[in-house]
Amino acid sequence: MSLKSERRGIHVDQSELLCKKGCGYYGNPAWQGFCSKCWREEYSKARQRQIQEDWELAERLQREEEAAYASSQGAPSLTFSKFEEKKTNETKRKVQTVKKFFSPSSRAAPKKADSQEVKASSPSINRQASLETERVSKDFIDFLKGFRRPGQDILKQCRGFIEAMQHKKELNIEEQSEYVQDFYQNMVDRLQTHSSFKGSPEGIEKIMDQIENYIMTRLYKTVFCPETTDDEKKDLAVQKRIRALHWVTLEMLCVPVNEEIHEVYELVVRAITAVIEMDSRRVPREKLTCITKCSKQIFNAIKITKNEPASADDFLPTLIYIVLKANPPRLQSNIQYITRFCNPSRLMTGEDGYYFTNLCCAVAFIEKLDAQSLNLTEEDFDRYMSGQASPKKHDCEEWSPEECAGMKQMYKNLNLISQLNERQQRIISTAKQLEKDLIDWSEGVTKEVEDIIEKYPLDIKPKGQSVVAIDSDNVENDKLPPPIQPQMFLG
Repeated sequence: MSLKSERRGIHVDQSELLCKKGCGYYGNPAWQGFCSKCWREEYSKARQRQIQEDWELAERLQREEEAAYASSQGAPSLTFSKFEEKKTNETKRKVQTVKKFFSPSSRAAPKKADSQEVKASSPSINRQASLETERVSKDFIDFLKGFRRPGQDILKQCRGFIEAMQHKKELNIEEQSEYVQDFYQNMVDRLQTHSSFKGSPEGIEKIMDQIENYIMTRLYKTVFCPETTDDEKKDLAVQKRIRALHWVTLEMLCVPVNEEIHEVYELVVRAITAVIEMDSRRVPREKLTCITKCSKQIFNAIKITKNEPASADDFLPTLIYIVLKANPPRLQSNIQYITRFCNPSRLMTGEDGYYFTNLCCAVAFIEKLDAQSLNLTEEDFDRYMSGQASPKKHDCEEWSPEECAGMKQMYKNLNLISQLNERQQRIISTAKQLEKDLIDWSEGVTKEVEDIIEKYPLDIKPKGQSVVAIDSDNVENDKLPPPIQPQMFLG
């Protein structure tokens, strides 16, 4: 049985894209198969368990320390109530939630010292603001002007949140992500209960898009690929992996796309451009838009090739092929950034969430790609990966007459190009030899001249004495009268 007939293709059941908790929303490999909502619940439970375990450990160590101290010093052991009170105060001090951003105390006038600190930090923040940040801020303010009083409240909350986030840079990225997600949820709750927006989900979604655009443009430099994470390391690993897989062909992935069709080829190029363009965007929603644009180009390319609508089984292998050809910059960082700071409603439902989930699956497939996935032997796979060999080209006999004529012409042109390349290499080699000969000849002539000069040195004699006047040695020449000038008289 031929390899072609044995090929199974890449198939992912649509149920595998959904949250494994069964809530019906799209899951994500970055969230261990959960959706955004379920992942936050699981993450919160895990954190609570960890806090409880740390608390119990601290209590046990404190008791042991007090008992050891009392037995060694003979002094009465410290009461555990004091330690518990101290620990409770410390925990309350560290626990910070986004609800504080909306509490009445946050809207109260700041203390004098705090206001001075805020004023001192504002100029530096403004100096670092880019032109894009200024433009987004202006657009956001203009957008909120149409809502009057509610718009002023939204702007106040957003500015307060950004100012608070500037003082939370010491937190790890997951905690910062949690604050942002909590802020999104609190803003949605406030908008849904406000009389101006009640019963208008489209209006709320539009406002949340503008809020995300404003906030994430301002926070982009501090939360995208931070140094405290291994995002950059993952980026380099994925780029290296994709470069090593440059030899993967359409046939190996069972991609139903014919790039020989000019229109299909243009769509493939646009898809590659869109997924590369994702890295230049600052807002998670705009990055999602690039992914959606890339995916739609893929669906159109498949539709033109097959003359029928594309299926999900056709889409995923084609997306994998596009990612391999594009090798998008900072791919993992962009995926993590979207996962952490995008409005969760976009990732859980809709076409943006579907396409993003497929992109995550494509990256996971590339990272685990092996010989069996491409229906190759281990030996061939290792040779292709090491660069010792490349997949064989099709023979002309396997093509139709029209395609065979085109292939023959292509190979003829390639042969001519190869011959021209050989001639060029010979000309370059001859030119280099000629240059070397000229340098050797010049050095030889110079050496011969130097040898002759050394053997027969030139004896340059002084010039003879110049002719001088007879009375040149007369020191009183200056006192002599001037010479007589001939004069003519008319008689």
